[in-house]
Amino acid sequence: MIINGLVFLAMAVPTTGHLLTVLFALWPFGAEGYTYGAARLDTLGFMPWQLVTYSFLHGGLGHLFFNMFALWMFGMELENSWGSYRFALFYFICVVGAGVTHLVATIGGVPVPTVGASGGVFGVLLAFGLLFPDRSIFLFPFPFPIKARIYVLGYGLVSLLSGMSNVADGIAHFAHLGGMVFGYFLIRFWKRTNQI
Repeated sequence: MIINGLVFLAMAVPTTGHLLTVLFALWPFGAEGYTYGAARLDTLGFMPWQLVTYSFLHGGLGHLFFNMFALWMFGMELENSWGSYRFALFYFICVVGAGVTHLVATIGGVPVPTVGASGGVFGVLLAFGLLFPDRSIFLFPFPFPIKARIYVLGYGLVSLLSGMSNVADGIAHFAHLGGMVFGYFLIRFWKRTNQI
């Protein structure tokens, strides 16, 4: 969370922000040489490190706040249950899985960069729902509690429907789903091998 905050501050500096986006945002295949932003910097296109680094960049203060709030809210319990190492491993596998899913889903699309921790956060959200399915969550503006499993299912369905309807809202819906899918299979693997 601290690294995300520091990177966000660095992105507020115009030249630095463009350079960070060009080097560390997740660029789709075939985006080499695509000119991005007012700084007119040519992109390198997709580079393997971007499958991790894109998660430290955010498009605005609201984007950063909601991702970090959800990571803290749901991730804290998982980290307490699993320990810091296993939680970090899980989170970053979800981040990479979200990035891979997004790359596949956007083949042939407009070469725009993807940023944000949402794919990892959705994986964390799924894990919370699987490990604590009956935990009650209060979701504004609803005045009643929602079971964690229903909350997770609802978020997953919204992402799926939004992604399938090609809503041009600037949100990487398939990345969210990718984070959830990779998280699900990792938890199943850990359970099958008695690691959790």
